[in-house]
Amino acid sequence: MLNILIIGTGQCGNRILDAINREAFGKKSRFAKFYSQQKYKSNVQTIAINTAINDLREMSFTKAKDRIHIPHLHGVGANRNVGKHVFEDNKTHIMRQIQERGDFDVCFVITSASGGTGSSFSPMLIKELKEKGDFPVYAVVVLPFREEGTLYLQNAAFCLRDIRESGADGTILADNQFLKQMGGNVESAYNGINDMIARRLLFLLEALDSEMMMVTDLGDFKTVMSGGAGLATIGFFEAESEVPIKNAIREALSPSGLLFSTDVYQEASRSMIIIKGDKEYLSINDISSEVEALSSSVGHVFKGIIVRKGELPQVLVVLTLESASELENLYSIAVDAINYERQKKERVESQKDVDRAFSQIDGMDPSY
Repeated sequence: MLNILIIGTGQCGNRILDAINREAFGKKSRFAKFYSQQKYKSNVQTIAINTAINDLREMSFTKAKDRIHIPHLHGVGANRNVGKHVFEDNKTHIMRQIQERGDFDVCFVITSASGGTGSSFSPMLIKELKEKGDFPVYAVVVLPFREEGTLYLQNAAFCLRDIRESGADGTILADNQFLKQMGGNVESAYNGINDMIARRLLFLLEALDSEMMMVTDLGDFKTVMSGGAGLATIGFFEAESEVPIKNAIREALSPSGLLFSTDVYQEASRSMIIIKGDKEYLSINDISSEVEALSSSVGHVFKGIIVRKGELPQVLVVLTLESASELENLYSIAVDAINYERQKKERVESQKDVDRAFSQIDGMDPSY
């Protein structure tokens, strides 16, 4: 049995973590955490960290003991510099809470790249975990809408760079641009991406700790994640009716199945495919032919098969990337955002009209 730690930082990380716990409870009521047993195959510990107490309070499926509030007003206001100082002031307390949970085989840190607490805390937290622990630490990072605003875009650019420099063993990318494909209102869209990430991570955890017909394990996952440029994404497909397994694999690798926009056959470096379902759907010949087609483009592909009687096919694909054109596009937009904020600040600092207006009342007092 694996010992797994999942940490959600900031509002986005907290919400995804809560969605993971909700899925583990089988989507029962918010009171399930008091009377139900979570359906984790492994020993999974979850921790939510935030400076905003209201974000922690809105969590319905994460126990109070698993929520760490770092007091600083009601968040850090999307200011990563403030967030870094707050983490530094509180890191002893944070690390003590984590170390009291015991030893782990692997850790996932979930965050948005664009906010304040999550994007500033996560790189520093990963660095501390790597220095004090002897287990791989993977970041799961959600990228912002490109039109979300200049502060969020520049935060995303610097957060990703800081995570890369933190010693993280790999970064799994998800992208809020996928929300546009899901339709509905903003709240349902955000809930949708949270659920997408949660289900993929739970599938991955099950696969890393399962007895399979064809085995993949944590060692294989480490090998996959060490390939490429340290970046990865996850594809997923769950059949709602009988579907040929080759179609299910292709759907998982298609743009609609991925969390991050990439050309799998051009940008991927290594892969892991895990297939689950009733054996009547699992044609070894079809699986082998699809794996061979992928491996001819990306190199090595690990495959695992989990037989579940009566279940329709599900496919999860982990892909490490040797290049990421969409990330380059994000950085181009972020550079424009950084320059815009800098120029605006320079204009304000050079603006004398307001000072001249105020100077007219120098030496005077109000008269009532």
